Amino acid sequence: MSGWFETVTEAQRRARKRLPKSVYSALLAGSEKGVSYDDNTAAFAQLGFAPHVAGLSAKRELATTVLGQQIALPVLISPTGVQAVHPDGEVAVARAAAARGTAMGLSSFASKPLRDVVAANPQTFFQMYWMGTRDDMRRRMEQAREAGAKALIATLDWSFSHGRDWGSPKIPERLDLKAMVRFAPEALARPRWLADFVRSRSLPDLTTPNLAEPGHEAPTFFGAYGEWMQTPPPSWEDVRWLREQWDGPFLLKGVCRVDDARRAVDAGVTAISVTNHGGNNLDGTPAPIRVLPAVADAVGDDIEVLLDSGVRRGSDVVKALALGAKAVMIGRAYLWGLAANGQAGVENVLDILRGGIDSALLGLGRSSVHELTRDDVVVPPGFTRTLGAV
Repeated sequence: MSGWFETVTEAQRRARKRLPKSVYSALLAGSEKGVSYDDNTAAFAQLGFAPHVAGLSAKRELATTVLGQQIALPVLISPTGVQAVHPDGEVAVARAAAARGTAMGLSSFASKPLRDVVAANPQTFFQMYWMGTRDDMRRRMEQAREAGAKALIATLDWSFSHGRDWGSPKIPERLDLKAMVRFAPEALARPRWLADFVRSRSLPDLTTPNLAEPGHEAPTFFGAYGEWMQTPPPSWEDVRWLREQWDGPFLLKGVCRVDDARRAVDAGVTAISVTNHGGNNLDGTPAPIRVLPAVADAVGDDIEVLLDSGVRRGSDVVKALALGAKAVMIGRAYLWGLAANGQAGVENVLDILRGGIDSALLGLGRSSVHELTRDDVVVPPGFTRTLGAV
């Protein structure tokens, strides 16, 4: 198969070779020293399995239901910002997710309109930050509802951490002539990436069409980011208000603490995502897989619990499910697939995860993802973290 790769790590290697340095660096991201970024993947590697050798199931069921949507495997697409890694951006990702039977989370900072993404994958969730006025947020929710979004994702775990020890990427606010001259050497050094955009007769879009006011041009990414930074952070009463404005499934993304998880239940959310924003946020926050068991115990069956950050293998998915998650969300993994081989690359990543989940279920003697328990995972002493326990 042309362009096929066998692991997410290989997809990352290909993405690094294909993308301009600044674009690849933006995907890598992380914050400050990168403690959280490193722990997200290192923590998964510290967990082991307790496999069986006989009486294994000949058939394994991977399907589940998340936020009211039936999906073919417990892996969803996490919303990520402007995707300049490929001309088709979020639409290619949506098509890939639909082809593999799963749902797509679309960032409000995405480069493609929600309607186009919903047309590619009806199982699309729209993600929002707490930014602007309540009227602004109400209008965006109404637009998302009219466009056909099946659920709302509210992301609140952002502290605007700046500075990376290895340097931050230089991303222009808009691709004007000055910016194109400046970045020409990077683009010319990656001819295959450049050729994709030449063939599409387009330039990387650095605007945010889903944040445009009616009758106005879409703001640039950094323009929208500025509005977000200037908006006072929300209270739990604001979270309750936001949830009340949306009459469908509602996911609160960014929970790491037991007390916050219980407050999310009280606010009436449908689900929470245990995540540290891929290590891009407050550095020193533990890997989500470490705090997942305590959070899952705190909410019980009151709401659905997802995990986001650090997932690179199907076995990582199984570990998360065994420790209390209903499903996981992936970010960098699919972006690397998109960079490596477009829509087919994203499908490739989902196939890798599906295969890894199936193999782990086989070894553990489980016939369904719903049968996984903590007994299936070897958790070393001192591995877990309980934050915010009362």
